[in-house]
Formats: sequence, C-alpha cells, structure tokens
Amino acid sequence: MSSKEIGYAVFGLGVGKSHLASAVKANGCKFVAICDMNETVLNKLGDEYGIDPANRYTSYEELLKREDIDAISICTPSGWHKEHTVMALRAGKHVLTEKPLEISVERIDEMNRVAAEEGRFLGCVFQNRLAPANQLIKETIDSGRMGKMITSNFHLKWYRDDKYYAKNGGWRGTWAMDGGGAIMNQTIHTVDLMQWFMGPVRSIFAKMGTYNHPIETEDTAVAVITFESGAIGTLIGTTCAYPGLEVSVQIHGAKGSIYSKSNKIELFKMADDDEQRSEESRVLESYGINATAKPTSESVGLPKTGHAGQVQDMINAVIAGCPPMIEGKEGRASVEIVQALYESARTGKEVFMPYVQELNRV
Repeated sequence: MSSKEIGYAVFGLGVGKSHLASAVKANGCKFVAICDMNETVLNKLGDEYGIDPANRYTSYEELLKREDIDAISICTPSGWHKEHTVMALRAGKHVLTEKPLEISVERIDEMNRVAAEEGRFLGCVFQNRLAPANQLIKETIDSGRMGKMITSNFHLKWYRDDKYYAKNGGWRGTWAMDGGGAIMNQTIHTVDLMQWFMGPVRSIFAKMGTYNHPIETEDTAVAVITFESGAIGTLIGTTCAYPGLEVSVQIHGAKGSIYSKSNKIELFKMADDDEQRSEESRVLESYGINATAKPTSESVGLPKTGHAGQVQDMINAVIAGCPPMIEGKEGRASVEIVQALYESARTGKEVFMPYVQELNRV
C-alpha cells in the first residue's frame, strides 16, 4: 500500500453517518470533510467524530471548491444522486454513491458517461457483497460446484412504520425522489445479490401493492424471475413484515444447495462433498448463524466489510489509480431489474430484458 493519503468528503449525513464513521478510521485518509444542509445534524456529527469546524459545510458547492478533496461519498436522497454525482465529477472528484446509484438507468448512464469523460472513478455502494458468507456463496457458484443452476429465492421481509416514511421531508416512498418503494429502496441490495449470484435476468413477471403505508409507491412486491441461464426464481420485498424479519437467500443447483439468512449461511450441501457433511459443518462454524469461529475479513480477500470496506476500497482505488471493486456500471443492473419489475406489475405482463424505458412517473 502506498504511503500517499487523500482528502475524503461525505455529503448527506443520514446513511452517510456510516460513511463518515468509516472514513475517519480508514487507512490513507488524510482528513474528512462533511456536508449537510441541516446545520444541527452537521455539527452534532462533526463534534461526535472530531471533524475540524473548518471541514464542515452546509453548502455543497463550497465543499466542491476544495482542491484537496480527492473523493466523496454521495449519501443524499436517491433522486438527487445524478445531480450531486455529476457536480462532484465535474469538480474533479472521485465518487462513491449510495444505493441505488440513481432511480432510472437513463440517469445512471449519464453518470457513467460523465465519469468516463472526466477520467474519475464512480463506485456504487452494495456492501452486502463484502459479507464473508456472500463472498463464499459467489465463489462456490462461480466454481461450478453447484452444477446447472435450477432455482432460487431471494426474499427481504422488513418492517417500516409510518414515521419512517414521513421523516426528512417524506421523500421515501415517492416516485420522484425514491424511484419506488420497498423494492427500489430496501430490496435493491437483495436484487443486486440476486443478479450477482445468479447472473443476468431474462424476464420478470411481478405483482405489487401498497398494503400498510400512506405512500404512493409499493410497500410489497412479488416477482417470478427467469435468468439467462434458464434458472427460475422468486423475488419478494416488503416493509410490512412486522416486527421486521430477515433477508433470506435459497439457491439450488443440480449438484448443490445453499441457504443463507441475514448474510449468514444456514445450509451448505454439495454433491461432491465426500466427507459426509464435514464440509458443511466447517462452513457453518465459520459462516453460520451461530458461528463460533468467525472468519477474518482477510480470509476472503477483503480489507474490511460493510460500508467500512467500500469506503476503504474507494480510498485504495484513488491512491492506486485502479477502479473500485463495485463500479457504477454494476449499479445499473439492479436498477434496470427494478424498473422492469415495476413495468410488469403495472401492465400485468411479463417484461423481457434489457429494459431501458424510464418510469413514466419519474
């Protein structure tokens, strides 16, 4: 690792608090600057994390004028990501943008185009990919051990109350700023894992509705997915599952099955395991719900996990001059899938990929 250090900034201190907490501890980070339009929030977190008052901003434009800021995390409402990302890229900053990268593929294409024009990196936050269990699942699928992929279930069953949707101006659960509801906001992480594990989606047939919240978008959706490989599966996302349950993943190949819950493996059975379940025991010991020998992040080739891992990766990328592990073009795939899901639910028809039509309500 180079001894070089960079200046890092975080814009938007809601979910951005995790980016801030990560950046102040990151290797290669010379200083952290923060920006939020709410001065009370800005100074509360600035004091909590020891940010020099000279590095606190309520004006994003003023923040971007600083030539000593090399990279920035964009953590504002989803429908502002393109505007704020493009501004940062044009100002010469590398950018790590929270999920979803934006609320339509057209906006994401513009972000990626500007990043290429400016010669700057654009990264997308999908921190669940960094979980050791998910790294193991990906490695196992890609190795071919599971054989031909047959079916899968990706289910997110969370709970959000009405106060959640009302706070911060009520932007969540709107088409204009959130780009959707339970699928675009919460389930987007699970959609990303689905396409990362199972490969490209061929078609989607979906149903959705608003069952338990005063919002204009869906709080529940169910979809049947057909993958390019020929495998089929289900995707479920809801914010109505009181009191808030898990994210579950079930994957079946002709020669193996893997179940996980909340990024922990609970079943790992491979046809080529000649040791009669001893491999599964080892996997569950290290990656399971009640793991007694938790794997170190280094054991799966990652310096850190979660937001800390992605912030560190962006800093490493800028220092080394190499792209981040999850680039903006990868953030596009999950949003295209979500848009196709919404179109299917609205029309009652199966929608085939690629799907690039922008949502009519955006």
